[in-house]
Amino acid sequence: MADSRTGSEFFMPAKGCLEGSAGEGLDVKANASAALSNMRAVVIVIVVAFHSALAYLTSAPATTAPFDQTPYLWQAFPILDPQRWLGFDLFCIWQDLSLMSLMFFLSGVLAAGSLRRKGSKTYALDRLWRIGFPFAMACIFLSPISFYPAYLVRSPDPSLLGFWRQWISLPFVPSGPQWFLWQLLAANLLGAGLYAIWPAMIERLSRIAAWVGDAPLKFIALLVAASALAYIPLAYVFSPWNWDAIGPFSMQLCRPAHYVVYFFAGLTLGSYGLDRGLLACDGRLARHWWAWLVAALAAAGAWLGMMWLTQPVWSAASPAILIAASFSYPVACACGGLTLLAIFLRYGGGIRLALLDSLSATAYSIYLLHYPFVVWLQYALLDSNLIAPAKAAIVLAGSLSMSWLISVGFSRVAAGSNVVAARRAASSPTR
Repeated sequence: MADSRTGSEFFMPAKGCLEGSAGEGLDVKANASAALSNMRAVVIVIVVAFHSALAYLTSAPATTAPFDQTPYLWQAFPILDPQRWLGFDLFCIWQDLSLMSLMFFLSGVLAAGSLRRKGSKTYALDRLWRIGFPFAMACIFLSPISFYPAYLVRSPDPSLLGFWRQWISLPFVPSGPQWFLWQLLAANLLGAGLYAIWPAMIERLSRIAAWVGDAPLKFIALLVAASALAYIPLAYVFSPWNWDAIGPFSMQLCRPAHYVVYFFAGLTLGSYGLDRGLLACDGRLARHWWAWLVAALAAAGAWLGMMWLTQPVWSAASPAILIAASFSYPVACACGGLTLLAIFLRYGGGIRLALLDSLSATAYSIYLLHYPFVVWLQYALLDSNLIAPAKAAIVLAGSLSMSWLISVGFSRVAAGSNVVAARRAASSPTR
């Protein structure tokens, strides 16, 4: 995961060894690459676990509303199981605070080298192919497969024809978890467009990263300030919970600008290099991971407390409470994301396991493929008397293993095709 990568998004597989000068600098950079690669492997497991647990939240709706009834809560909760466990609520809240923002951040870290190497036009075309095309295919093919069980538990007519009629009559195109892809694509294209207009952008961002240096407090102050400006006005107006969609482009209304901030924050650090500043495995951020963990827990607790003060109706709370509650999110998000990054920079660089390497290399494909398996397994377990943790464990194991095996198969077929093509090219007579 460095300048030699072919893509900027966090889930793309890493390629080859890192380039660098001989000696200690190369070792540090390689360790940073290994740390982020291992982090990618763990993050994809967390993503699948998050979706696997949604059917068993105590805070989820108690009953299933009709499939064609607004606000179409089946998009978030396709299956609602009678077995629930509070532990999953805490897990999902923790991940919702910072996981997606961290993925945009890391995508930005990896974008700087790609923009420098490819240029804005080639980079943008590559992103359209590697993010935009899979997003379109997922919306067309995977989303109907994923949400058919949601229709089965909400409609007296279980036929495919009945499902299709309701599906095409929806006022939007359900994208499921693939919303991440179009917003990631938008951030990438924005970065490419700015780089085309302002070729000195990467170098100027590198100067900012150099100014921040190895000072996490300085960086987090800038990140929280920018995130607050992007998040608070939208959260104040729309609340932290509301989603909307135009066609297949669904979004959580308070967060799109916030995600862009995190992408460009990552782009700033990535322009300075993986082996330098806050991304160094022996830097202050990594060494003081425990302090960031304490800060993350405290910030998450403060956010929960502020959210409690806004219940039961967001708009009914006082303006002061709404602003304070909105501000608590950028703080909790930054602390949580930097904590995970710090832990992996500190301890993940020296770990090399074939299992983690495989998960890291196939993480993007797993993200694309896992959701249909998650929903269908949750549906299959509805009538089981197993407790919620056991059901979620089965869903996680089944969906992760199936999407992983398919991804490995795809990667081997692609690798074989590349080898055959290379051999044919080598054996072709020179004209």
